[in-house]
Amino acid sequence: MLSHRRENDVLVLTVHEDPGIGGRAALATAIEDFVRAFQPSPVLIVIDDAAATPATASAVLRARRRCGDLDVLFSASTHNASIRRLLEDNADSLGPGPVVHPRIDVAGDAAYGAAA
Repeated sequence: MLSHRRENDVLVLTVHEDPGIGGRAALATAIEDFVRAFQPSPVLIVIDDAAATPATASAVLRARRRCGDLDVLFSASTHNASIRRLLEDNADSLGPGPVVHPRIDVAGDAAYGAAA
């Protein structure tokens, strides 16, 4: 469901499949565990097309909320416009929202630039 790699000092987490309603908490916890393990590296969450669902967006927002006190740059990338809007619209209550990119290469470059 979730894979990770380091790319130019950025932790890239890729969500490969929909966690479903019942798997949201587990996915959020897995993301949080990686963020804690690799902090202070910026984090880029890549949401594959098969995982571009409201449940995934909910898990990403939950992980971002939990990791907010770590002062870690948190961004996301998905090709799915409705999921990008969902991430952006529902992050308002969490302070500055995550940067959400439609292109993975741009998101990676932006996260790396912020880390440098």
